[in-house]
Amino acid sequence: MPTRLPPLKALRAFDAAARHMSFARAAEEVGVTPAALSFQIKTLEEHLGQPLFRRLNRAVELTEAGRVLAPGTAEGFRSLQAAWRDAGRVGNNHTLTVTAGPAFTARWMAPRFYEFARAHPEIELRFSASLRPTDFERDAIDVAIRLRRGPDDQTYSVPLAFEWVTPVMLPEMAELYPTPESLTKAPLLVDDALDFVDPPCDWAAWFRAVGISHRPEGATHFSQSDHAVDATLAGAGVTLGRRSMVIKELHEGRLVAPYGIALKPPTHFRFICPKGNETRPAIAAFRDWILSEIDKTSAVSDTLTIIPSEDVPRDLPST
Repeated sequence: MPTRLPPLKALRAFDAAARHMSFARAAEEVGVTPAALSFQIKTLEEHLGQPLFRRLNRAVELTEAGRVLAPGTAEGFRSLQAAWRDAGRVGNNHTLTVTAGPAFTARWMAPRFYEFARAHPEIELRFSASLRPTDFERDAIDVAIRLRRGPDDQTYSVPLAFEWVTPVMLPEMAELYPTPESLTKAPLLVDDALDFVDPPCDWAAWFRAVGISHRPEGATHFSQSDHAVDATLAGAGVTLGRRSMVIKELHEGRLVAPYGIALKPPTHFRFICPKGNETRPAIAAFRDWILSEIDKTSAVSDTLTIIPSEDVPRDLPST
């Protein structure tokens, strides 16, 4: 049984052929002719001492030995590619790729990132607005900002700030609806982005938290939180604003939260990166900056009575 590894080029040819089940398509992927790829695989088979493919009339299929070899070869090349990419990043402190949800990127990141750029002109920031599950290796991502219930043992994870939701509106609209009871007559906007949260943090839950049984009907719904905020800023109505989406507008007085009651879902925004990478200068600088930016508006939260959503009754007693 051979113990010495065969040439890497031959293993690469086998990996491509095993994935495509076609020598022609594999040859195109690795940049050689089909004849050259066939020769590399034949060399590999001679090294192993048994065939890896059955050559059929118009196709190929793996032998038992090929089926055993294929998963390990594929994983080996994935690991090699990841290690090569990570090694290249070690000395690269000039580029930082950050992923966050589209609404968070638009509403929180975009208005602030110039402050980071001004403090760190040597770092080139790249944003990837996405909610897809983060794969740092596959997507070449350095940092992810994600809304999660708790830490992930597989990554370095730092809580940034817990979310809360509270009714927000233009100051002049607050004069029209001075009490929670009067809010039942207001044009309410619905942000559906937190629909996945359990217990719910929707309008019905907020009204129950202040002792009112009211479920808005005929309200306007938005799938993106930033769109709901844009509509609120345009005077279209009152939205149950998420902290991350409205904190800047509340801090600057463009929106107000007149009732002082907020609900807190069981989630935190977290700063996430692969373990060990948190000490990279660019990542550490970005983490420290984002924490300092959050602290600038912390006084807004101090003006609210924040009720965990778990403490909101599911139903109010009948009167």
